[in-house]
Amino acid sequence: DLYGKDLDMHELSSTNELFGCYKLFGKFFITVDNELDDVVLNKYSTYINKLESKLTDDNVNLKPIKLNQNTSTANTVEETHTLDEYLQELNKLIGLEKVKKDVNSLLNLVQIRELRKSRGISQPSMSLHLVFSGNPGTGKTTVARLLSKIYHEIGILSKGHLVETDRSGLVGGYVGQTAIKTQDVIKSAMGGILFIDEAYSLASNSENDYGAEAIDTLLKAMEDNRDDLIVIVAGYPELMDKFLNSNPGLESRFNKFILFEDYNDEELYKIFLLMCEDSNLVLDEGADEYLRQYFKKMYENRSKNFANARAVRNLFEEVITSQANRLAGKDNITDEELNTLTYEDFLIGDD
Repeated sequence: DLYGKDLDMHELSSTNELFGCYKLFGKFFITVDNELDDVVLNKYSTYINKLESKLTDDNVNLKPIKLNQNTSTANTVEETHTLDEYLQELNKLIGLEKVKKDVNSLLNLVQIRELRKSRGISQPSMSLHLVFSGNPGTGKTTVARLLSKIYHEIGILSKGHLVETDRSGLVGGYVGQTAIKTQDVIKSAMGGILFIDEAYSLASNSENDYGAEAIDTLLKAMEDNRDDLIVIVAGYPELMDKFLNSNPGLESRFNKFILFEDYNDEELYKIFLLMCEDSNLVLDEGADEYLRQYFKKMYENRSKNFANARAVRNLFEEVITSQANRLAGKDNITDEELNTLTYEDFLIGDD
């Protein structure tokens, strides 16, 4: 567990990463059919809580590692931009046209409200809490991060950071622990946005589940800190509907919905090219044609829980590994060979 610290990788440890993998795979399994069975959820939660408690007792640091999380630390200085730059970053995102339109409309509304407020014009209260619904890998966290920065720039939030969490970060394994865990997470998010992924897993009909305690604690905090805390709940569309219907308080506080639709084949292709660009890689003609056809088939045959950009990321990592295997045995490798992905590199697992 010391290898991450030795490499100055922000307290990264093998145990921490493995624990995160268990949680991630568990989430996929319990929602694979877009249903959430209380018995399965309780078994998953019990296992994760016991594992977390054991690792905590062994003094293993289980602080979540969020590569896109914008909470500052004592040793890092976060890069800041102007409002126009954040808006440009939002509008340059691949795809998400409806999302960008909805977010821009919301921002226009907020800015006009702030102008009216500055001039002493009375107006009804407005909830800024949001529901992001859609499949994994559709940019929900990225948009939430930008929204936190934009709201800070226009004076809605005092800090403008994003704190990501999920059920395991809020719900404890025994009576009284859940409220404390939830309050700690809320405290860390004050002045910014609290992003709760797979929020539907908090709603359970089981009498032995503490998810309801987390929801009640969250609702109270949202009411008490409505001037400097925004909560975004996210997850699959059907499950998010059930979540909001599980508690009248949720329905009243989350009345703005933004749907993140699946990326189409052209958008998936552009995402892959962007990953290549970031890694100084190009495609040869055969690879380019193969990739276009690959994403066309992927999109046409996608499942209800299609992984979108995550599926692109997985393919990209497999392809660059394939390229490395192809080049490793060669002598005098040229720069062009290092920087080019070929058709052969995409024939992963083919004979």
